[in-house]
Amino acid sequence: MALNSVIGNALSGLQASQLGLRTASNNVANVNTPGYARTELAITSRNVAGQGMGVQVRGVERITDEYLLAASVRAQSDYSAAMARNGALDRLQAQFGGTDDEASLFGRLNAAFSSLSAAAADSAETVSRLSAASELQSFFDETERLSVEMRTLRNEADTRIGAGVGRINEILEEMQDLNTQAQSLSASASDTSGAANRQVELLDELSSLIDVRTQRQPDGRVFVSTADGVALLDNSRLELEYTPAGTGAYGLDFGEITAVVSASGARVSLTHNITSGEIRGLIDLRDQDLPQLAAALGEFTAGAADALNAAHNDATAYPPPNTLTGRDTSLVGGDVLQGSGAATLAIVNTDGTLVQQVAITVTGAGFTVDGNAANSITDLVNELNTAMGANGTASFTNGRLSIDATNANHGVATVQDETTPSSIGGRGFAHFFGLNDIVDSDRPGFFETGLTATSAHGLAAGGVMSFKVLGPSGARTADIDVTVAGATIQDQLNALNAAGTGLGAYGSFGMDANGEISFTPGAGYEQYEVVVTGDTSIRTGTGKSFTTIFGLSENARMSRSEGFEVRPSIRSDSMLLAMAKLDVTGASAPGDLVVSSGDNRGGQALAAAGQVKRTFDDAGDMRGGQSTLVEYGARVAGKVGSVAAAAQRQETAAASVKEAADIKRSDVEGVSLDEELARMIQFQQSYNAAARLLQAAREMSDTLLRIV
Repeated sequence: MALNSVIGNALSGLQASQLGLRTASNNVANVNTPGYARTELAITSRNVAGQGMGVQVRGVERITDEYLLAASVRAQSDYSAAMARNGALDRLQAQFGGTDDEASLFGRLNAAFSSLSAAAADSAETVSRLSAASELQSFFDETERLSVEMRTLRNEADTRIGAGVGRINEILEEMQDLNTQAQSLSASASDTSGAANRQVELLDELSSLIDVRTQRQPDGRVFVSTADGVALLDNSRLELEYTPAGTGAYGLDFGEITAVVSASGARVSLTHNITSGEIRGLIDLRDQDLPQLAAALGEFTAGAADALNAAHNDATAYPPPNTLTGRDTSLVGGDVLQGSGAATLAIVNTDGTLVQQVAITVTGAGFTVDGNAANSITDLVNELNTAMGANGTASFTNGRLSIDATNANHGVATVQDETTPSSIGGRGFAHFFGLNDIVDSDRPGFFETGLTATSAHGLAAGGVMSFKVLGPSGARTADIDVTVAGATIQDQLNALNAAGTGLGAYGSFGMDANGEISFTPGAGYEQYEVVVTGDTSIRTGTGKSFTTIFGLSENARMSRSEGFEVRPSIRSDSMLLAMAKLDVTGASAPGDLVVSSGDNRGGQALAAAGQVKRTFDDAGDMRGGQSTLVEYGARVAGKVGSVAAAAQRQETAAASVKEAADIKRSDVEGVSLDEELARMIQFQQSYNAAARLLQAAREMSDTLLRIV
């Protein structure tokens, strides 16, 4: 063999051994680097014209399995989505507490009913009255705190979505640069493993944010798309855009994650192309989990207030208060209400003797007062003033009905007829107007308005109600604006139900006998959802929109948890707590004792309010129906617990799948220190052998030169 052949063989061996040592040492250095795939030196014997000419390095190869990588990426996306939901819901469940926790929402309500029971046992004892008012206020303070916490969690989720979209853009930009580098290195037959490792590292991070699919090109580039095929990175790159709302308010129409498609220049929404990853988990948390729990909390809170007010309005303090001022009904004087049954209004002396009684009957077209017809609320006020004469006055201002006893030593009380109790929207006369409410609110607590479809809607011209329609997958399928139309509620319902300009293609709005409006999906659209996104209509004289008054918007129903409080007058004067009940019949005469100081029937009714069957509306995905307040509270507690537990189970399951996928992937891609050290010894020995061969060639050359 010629000396130059020996030297060539030795040099090729030295070069290959050096690259092998470098490859093995690089593997060892990256043993703990996430996403790093080990590399191996690809070598083969070199032959020229059938003669062995040493070793040829074909390159450095990453040891990967694209199928295991895809499985690992999918598992990472699912795990990140589950982790995002579970973290927030676990935090919320801890805030709610359990039904047996005295400091929890449910424990506070139980404490309030216990205090009311103690007050009813001794109606003259003021400490228990004060305690009852305080415990009730504590309950409503807690509902507000929990509601604010849910809005805070929604805002945090929305903020994290914005940050995640920003990070996605950074990852895609870096991957685009790496694609350029890999393409250049591949063209020059250089080692592309470094760029490839960084690509996979970025891909792992990207998959934790959104679910993606990848396609590695022969030239080393990696194309990235969403799971359903929307290209994020190929020959060009999408720039995702999202602006956080800056608030977690209920009923807010959060923006879409969008991008401009370079080919057409059109802006498209990608929100519903994202089906997994942290961002999907946050979107589901923000738009589904938290709103559903907020709706359940709102219905529970409103139900508690309404149950207490029902009992308190059918009772009276001793002595009765000089003035009864109702809630803000969102009604106007010209409204005509429908209902049935009877109630009695009485003017009573401070000693509990009757001064005057007024018979009120609710009809299908208004009221009668002592037998005289009173169609509208204004007519009712006029007839009450006529009937009470010098003993009292009635007024209706800013949606509130007030009745005052003229004499400072007189009080006002009401009671339902025992045989045919009055009912307006399913509530007694005093209860509907909130004349003797124990709990008040600055917003509607219930949406049975007592109005009819023929009632004037009273909406100012030019107002617009905006809706979005969501398909079964949650994708936005339509945006529809409906303007104020006609003069009656039925006219407005017709506009809402119009097939072309309204929502008639998806279902219909209708009003029931209690004056509540609801939406019924049409055939084939049962899985669609109609959501109010805005409403500029204002009912003149109320300051409230159509969708707020009738509870059609999420905000109207979910925000109720934040509006209730025990009336300040009762908290400051516990003697205004209605612990007694008016004893009056058609045969009662002035001077008869109709309210007594030892009467505790009103207190007993308050204490039992949690056990009275009442109707709850659907709230989120919780079905309504007949239930006691205590039973419904247990359902809400169970709902919070089950949602949090399901999220935890989902995270645990996703973590197991991710761990299994990562182990399988690591078995192929992972670095084994023992194997790499063995390779280093192998390449060190081959290096030494090549060096010795080179030394031998040198010695032979020197010998030949000396001979010559």
